[in-house]
Amino acid sequence: MDGHTPGEPVDMNAVAVVSRREWNAVEARDRTEMKNPAQTVIVHHTALRYCEHPRDSVSQLAHIQHMHMQERGFDDIGYNFLISGDGMVYEGRGWGIVGAHAKEHNFNSVGIAFMGNFNDELPSSASLSALLRLLHIGVLHGHVQPNFVLVGHRDVAKTECPGKNVYALLPKLRDQLQNQ
Repeated sequence: MDGHTPGEPVDMNAVAVVSRREWNAVEARDRTEMKNPAQTVIVHHTALRYCEHPRDSVSQLAHIQHMHMQERGFDDIGYNFLISGDGMVYEGRGWGIVGAHAKEHNFNSVGIAFMGNFNDELPSSASLSALLRLLHIGVLHGHVQPNFVLVGHRDVAKTECPGKNVYALLPKLRDQLQNQ
């Protein structure tokens, strides 16, 4: 059970975001503020283990942040937000902060990663619904331009990310966003 029954209305003005403090994020070495609302939303997958329970998600977040900061030399976890299979949204860098998720595209985009390998797994309806609500909130609060473009990481870089199963859903998600 993923917490949302298809066909039932979704409160688009509500999304629960687990803060950095709540998942015990390490302090960022540096934070660069975006100059304007994001023009593009880039969807990723972590290509790691699928997470659908908070305990697993928090452990995976710590692993991703360590990998990004220690192995890749990033100032922080690369993504702005991450979404687990249970539909929980976790703050990465958050709104208005330049990410490190898609070279040459970080300064005008928000990077949102689904937690798991979506070449193998199918995203849950709860995680897809959470993405739609998060993007609605981002536009509502001026963090994302109303006419933003939703793309997969593979649209801006040579990669399989966000996995074939998430990538295949992007046209449907774009349609849903236009009909909100």
